[in-house]
Amino acid sequence: MKHFAPRVMALAIASSFALGAISTAQAAPAPARAENAYLSEADAMARSARISNVDYVLDFTLTGKETFAGTTTVSFDLKDTDSAVTIDLNKATVKSVSVNGKQVAPRYNNWFITLAPQDLAKGRNTVSIAYERLHSTNGEGLHRMVDPVDNRVYTYSHFEPAAAQQMFAVFDQPDLKATYTVTVNAPGDWHVVTTTRESAVADGVANPAGGKRWTFPKTKKLSPYNFSLHAGPYHVWEDKTSARYPMRLFARQSVAKQVTPADWFRYTRNGLVFFEDYFGIPYQFEKYDQLLVPDFLYGAMENAAAVTFAEARFLHKSEMTPAQKVRLAKVIMHEMAHQWFGDLVTMKWWNGLWLNESFASFMATLATAEATEFKDAWQAFYQQDKQAAYTMDQKVSTHPIEVPVPSSSNAFDNIDAITYSKGASTLKQLRHMLGEEVFRKGVHNYLVKYSWQNARLEDFIGSLGEAAGRDLSRWTKDWLYQAGVNTITANYSCKGGKISAFSLQQTAPGKALPTLREQRVQVAAFKLADGKLVLDKNVPVTYTGAKTAVPGMVGAACPDLVYPNYQDWGFVKVNLDKRSFATARTSLAGVDDPLLRAMLWQALWDGVRDARLPLNEFIQVALVNAPQEKDYTLLGDVLGKVTASREYLDAMSLDNAWSRQTAKALEEMAWNGVVANRGNESFQRLWFGTYLSVASSQEALARLAGMLDGKGTEGLAIGQDQRWAIINRLNRFDHAGAGALVEAEQARDKSDAGQGAAIAATVSRPDPNVKSEWLATVEDLQTKLPFSKVRTAMGAMYPAEQKALAEQTAASRLAKLPAIDKAAGPVFMRSYANTMIPASCTPASVQRLQKAADTMKDLSAGTRRSLLDTLQEDQRCVAIRQALTAPKS
Repeated sequence: MKHFAPRVMALAIASSFALGAISTAQAAPAPARAENAYLSEADAMARSARISNVDYVLDFTLTGKETFAGTTTVSFDLKDTDSAVTIDLNKATVKSVSVNGKQVAPRYNNWFITLAPQDLAKGRNTVSIAYERLHSTNGEGLHRMVDPVDNRVYTYSHFEPAAAQQMFAVFDQPDLKATYTVTVNAPGDWHVVTTTRESAVADGVANPAGGKRWTFPKTKKLSPYNFSLHAGPYHVWEDKTSARYPMRLFARQSVAKQVTPADWFRYTRNGLVFFEDYFGIPYQFEKYDQLLVPDFLYGAMENAAAVTFAEARFLHKSEMTPAQKVRLAKVIMHEMAHQWFGDLVTMKWWNGLWLNESFASFMATLATAEATEFKDAWQAFYQQDKQAAYTMDQKVSTHPIEVPVPSSSNAFDNIDAITYSKGASTLKQLRHMLGEEVFRKGVHNYLVKYSWQNARLEDFIGSLGEAAGRDLSRWTKDWLYQAGVNTITANYSCKGGKISAFSLQQTAPGKALPTLREQRVQVAAFKLADGKLVLDKNVPVTYTGAKTAVPGMVGAACPDLVYPNYQDWGFVKVNLDKRSFATARTSLAGVDDPLLRAMLWQALWDGVRDARLPLNEFIQVALVNAPQEKDYTLLGDVLGKVTASREYLDAMSLDNAWSRQTAKALEEMAWNGVVANRGNESFQRLWFGTYLSVASSQEALARLAGMLDGKGTEGLAIGQDQRWAIINRLNRFDHAGAGALVEAEQARDKSDAGQGAAIAATVSRPDPNVKSEWLATVEDLQTKLPFSKVRTAMGAMYPAEQKALAEQTAASRLAKLPAIDKAAGPVFMRSYANTMIPASCTPASVQRLQKAADTMKDLSAGTRRSLLDTLQEDQRCVAIRQALTAPKS
């Protein structure tokens, strides 16, 4: 599934729809399930207990207009005719329904069609449903987009978790795997892409709608969410060097120049070789297509043999940086891993989604490290993925990795850093515990045993345990069914310059999350020598319980620094002892190992977020050490922490000599980095990105404005992406003439990305009239503005430094939250709740959020979680402010 950033999906509260008229001689039996848009796990399991051997024949007519037509012919075996059967179809106009050759009156409630028992047969049944439907515009179902550059129309499908029903009539649940035989009528200049490669493309009279008729052979058995269909006048690249699996890449015509197909094909070729070798099972589909698509909700999606990627994340108008390339490689690997773990073997129900995503995240990092030029992929995993998991696991809204999913409406409630990154981290430490080859053998056996089937967590853990000859039930209970991250601290004493006693202390987050876990880590001790931290002793330890003795450390030289999760084997928060913490603050430049440096930087940042290290002291460490950082991957992480520090300062609204001096120092450090790295484009762009994120003085804004005219660029290429970033910053701080720059740039860049950038720049302006106008647009659930643009506006509305403007509408936004949550649905609320709930880093703001949390108990699960998380982060910001030792305003 999509790679991403952490995300939480709200429960959708469906609006009512009138039942369609039924013209029958007698009343139809009661429906087999509740009259709402979602499928409960109980109803899904009841349906799959009765239905098997499903085959779909799908015929679509696509014209490029706002609606499309289709016919689903589904054949299936039915165990009994004791009750009705439902087929999911969302918000369509049903033209006809036939059951076993007999026309029946459609019994349809805008969510599913109910088939009466008397029309069904025990054994084989065939149902044909003809319908029309509006294309989706929110990224689900069969999405339609009109390119503003050339007015070409593009469509693509996205079905996870349960949106196939927005395109065709279907048993929309993962454990009813099926084959799909597809024909499509489409305009003559369109390409049509699905799981199989077309067997025929006919012209003229063969297509009643004109254009061409595409015919595709039957697929292998897939869950509905893994099937896909994409159609439009896409530009196509074909890889000519891959004899075994034909590979193609698709993108809109207007953005084709931004695509570097050689990179895509290289990573894809390398990944297929790696995964076939690792899994010991050949790739199961005859071709490998990848499509860059607009308005995509997520990072990417693992549709079998037709993977989709978000343009917004993987298209760049300047040459890709190493950071952008490694992200591309990793996401290609993530979706490719799913072709085995997810498509070949699929979860039975949505509670198993975490295992799909965790495994793909783990394998993506492994493949990137071993099959691409990015050998430090595990360091990047520590800095990005694992830190997101640690942050999420310390929130009040944390949850176990394995959680019940009562309904398809809850499928994405827990799609977040726990599902992806904590799960991947637990698999990483389990691999260390079991051994690499044992782990691989268990995975191979699992994939072989359950190929083309649906499996449960116990099947996967059982395969690993059998390969290891070990009972993993306790590990499963502690790691997968219990929430929270533990902390370990090295406790030691020294005598005569030697360690005389050493133990690891493990603590749990608190009474609500008391679990202490077992895992294997490395405990490393370092000595300072000539300004360098030198590894003196490294001992692998399997620890458990509150205290574990480490006799292997006794007798070693008394250390200057101890790191009890060296090389990042374990998933655990490290609390440095006082001596080690002091060493970390003063000796970062003396650490040669970039992963250890990353861990020490993180220890200091954890100190800030836990209000143990004053933010001003962290900033001072950063001002001294960040300019010395020569590891590209780590520099990106350090500069991210610098940006976050500035955001905390902005949120605090400090206005005193120290805050002004600090803001100026951060600007100067970032600009000096730009100048110092002239000729080193990748490093220079990192520093320039940081400069953009901290620039706020008139001098800095004037410098940025000059760069638009080619002045003072220090050799940096200012392409379209950089131009929009500069214009956004100028508008955000109301620099003179910034508004006119938006209009001028729109005239230069008429692309969809340009439209989005113009909205972001406009909405970010500190103008109450602009805020009011765009807030009304965001809260208008009937707006004609594409949802992708509404999301952009949400994210740009209230920057941290615009607290006064945000406060003007804070109370009303919070008061409206329950009504918007009830009316809007999960896709909208996932963005809205994460951007529009007000917080201002003050005790009054905390009190306001606390009152809302105490009274708004009926919010959907995802929205309530966002509310609680916002409250907790506001409390954290207040605590960080209180911990400041610099002069306060």
